[in-house]
Amino acid sequence: MSTKPGAERRRSILDTARSNGHVQVVQIADELQVAAETVRRDLKLLEDHGLVRRTHGGAYPVESAAFESGLDARAGNRVPEKRRIATAAVEQLGDAETVYVDEGFTPQLVAEQLALITRPLTVVTSSLTAAAQLAALGTHTTIILGGRVRGRTMGTVDHWATDMLGELVIDLAVLGANGISRDHGLTTPDPAVAAVKRTVVENSRRRLFVGVHTKFGIASFCRFAAIGDFEALITDTALSTHEAQRYTALGPQVIRV
Repeated sequence: MSTKPGAERRRSILDTARSNGHVQVVQIADELQVAAETVRRDLKLLEDHGLVRRTHGGAYPVESAAFESGLDARAGNRVPEKRRIATAAVEQLGDAETVYVDEGFTPQLVAEQLALITRPLTVVTSSLTAAAQLAALGTHTTIILGGRVRGRTMGTVDHWATDMLGELVIDLAVLGANGISRDHGLTTPDPAVAAVKRTVVENSRRRLFVGVHTKFGIASFCRFAAIGDFEALITDTALSTHEAQRYTALGPQVIRV
């Protein structure tokens, strides 16, 4: 059996979850040579500390000030759900002529869907990836925010970005988050990212949240908006009807696709 102390064992479990995007109880118990029940207790403690979210048979890591997944990891996780969410977001476009597209993989899929809209739009984005997709097609006017580029997400941040946003009034903003909870609102690990998102919220007429159900009930490091700031929260059907109703009670429509 493993002789690793509990703290070292839990660090190993957390590192595996962050590296792989998830951890399975049976597999990690075998690797660490401990009982499955020991791993379950470790996961419960890690969840109590806000570091993982348990699922049936395992857990996945919660993004925090010390950990944030990159685009590559996000692009390989729950992609069909994210595509449905992106399509549903663009269906909420209405008469908007100016649209903000956030950094992150799901907003990047929103940009792909916006490229299919035939009427001209002005799209403002902090995402270099989304900007490149839209600009290459030439259908819409694309504005990229200036600033420091975060290599993990290819998004721009800092005062250059917030200063540009402060001069704009945006019809519709499509925003992601690392966590969304009824107690803490919408959160993200990085203060610089939170500042950009917060400025978008302040300078947009309508706002949509896009994100898979695993974002719900999670609180990351920096709060940038309240639930009631949003017209709609768009997620997948794995978010229960009961939980959706609890968020609807705070103001926004919850769209499950």
